[in-house]
Parts: sequence; C-alpha cells; structure tokens
Amino acid sequence: MKTARTAAVLLASSLLVAFGFNQLLIPHRLISGGVSGITMIVGYATGLNIGFLYLLLNLPILIWGWRVLGRRFIVWSVFVVLATTAAMQLIPERPAVGDLMIASVFGGVAVGLGTGLSLRAGASTGGFDIVASIVSRSRNLPVGMLIFALNGSIIALLGVQTGNWDIALYSLVSIYAAGKIIDLVHISQIKVTAFIITSRTEELRCALLPLQRGITVIRTQGAYTGIERDMLMTVTTRYELAELRRIIKATDPAAFVNIVETAGVMGEFRRPAD
Repeated sequence: MKTARTAAVLLASSLLVAFGFNQLLIPHRLISGGVSGITMIVGYATGLNIGFLYLLLNLPILIWGWRVLGRRFIVWSVFVVLATTAAMQLIPERPAVGDLMIASVFGGVAVGLGTGLSLRAGASTGGFDIVASIVSRSRNLPVGMLIFALNGSIIALLGVQTGNWDIALYSLVSIYAAGKIIDLVHISQIKVTAFIITSRTEELRCALLPLQRGITVIRTQGAYTGIERDMLMTVTTRYELAELRRIIKATDPAAFVNIVETAGVMGEFRRPAD
C-alpha cells in the first residue's frame, strides 16, 4: 500500500514536470536550466526529441547518485525520470499561455512543485536535483536554492554565448520560482529531534548510523517501573523523518519515540563519514 502511494505521488510529480516543460517552457523556447535545460538547448538546435535527451543525459547522474544517495532513492528517481520521459511524449508541446512572464513563472511553479513532491517522497526528477541532494547532505544547505545556483550559472552562460538575454532572464525567473516552490514543499531544512527509548540499543544505533546524523546514548530509568533502558537522541531533518521512522519500526517496534521540532542547532549537525 505504501509503495503504491509513493508511486502515485511520483507519477503525479512527473506529470507536473512534463506539463511545465511541454505546455509552458518549451513552446516559448524557455529553458529550465541544468540537465533539462541542456536537453532543451540541444533539442532546439537539432530537432531531437527533448524527452529522450532528458532520459539520456540523466543516466550518468543517476549512476553517481546510486553510489552516494542509496538504492531506494535512485530506484524511485529512475521511475520518475522514465515517467517524465513518457509523459513528455503524451503531453503535446503547445503553449498553454501566450505571455512569456506568465509562462516562465507558472512553468517554474509546475516544475518546482513536481520536483518538491518527488524529493519529499524520497526520489528525484533527475539532473541537478540529485547533485543538490548530494551537496545538501554534506553541507546542510537548502536544496531549492542550490538547484537555483547550479541552474542559474548554466542560464547565465547561455545568455553570454547566445546574446539572447530576454530568454535567459525569463528562464532565470522560471528557475527562481521553481527553487522557492521546492523549498516550500520539500521542507528539508526544518530540524526535528527524536528521543528514542529502546531495549535494543546497539541494533538501533547501527541501523541509524547510515543517516549520517549524530546519535547520543543516554541511560534512563522509568519512574514508575524502575526499569533502566537507553535513550537515543538524534537530530535530523523533516525530509529524513520518514526513513527514521521506518528504521525504528523495523528494528524495535516496541520503542517509545518522542519527536519534537527543533528551533536551532549549534555544533556539528552532520555525523562525519569516518
């Protein structure tokens, strides 16, 4: 049931991205930036199918992500990229609106909403989303603004090379709108603290280490029962909370867990790789 729900959310996100591309950006020769922007540039110049180019150029990034971000994230990301490619073959390339500004803003909103939903469900639409996710894990930076910075540099370079600053600047508006929507939907920078009281301390500690967040083990005693147990305290992001819950449920279903929103963090938030 959970797998079906995830697939439905990711399919909807793929349709949103494909709609933003084919109905709002591509008909006006706007560029979304990054890998998808590169595919659009090549497609405009050669007449090749942009959807298939999108799939082809995403393959090496997906392979890189497999090594860094894990199997589940990349398997679902492959699903999203394939679904987006298929949707781009089904949705006609015709302008939904005639105004360039409206097309750039709402094209960015559609692409950003689709991308944010994918990231929130534990996947990616490919391209610089995966690059930004890798960087944000090690540097604790907002994913949407990272994508904007990466994509914006590509668009700026395009403007310098082609001299068509109207298209470049409208495209930057689209990318900025997408980045803001991603951060609103993704909410990866909201921190939460989990207090986990367990009788399976070592098993749970080892299971949580791949999240690369610091874990503190505190000895506790029940006031009523007098039974001593360990409490694991860890700070993570809302983005990783679903994975945290899954690990706890699989390792110690009887664990008592208290999750609270964290106002701020000082010191080392990300556990060192070594």
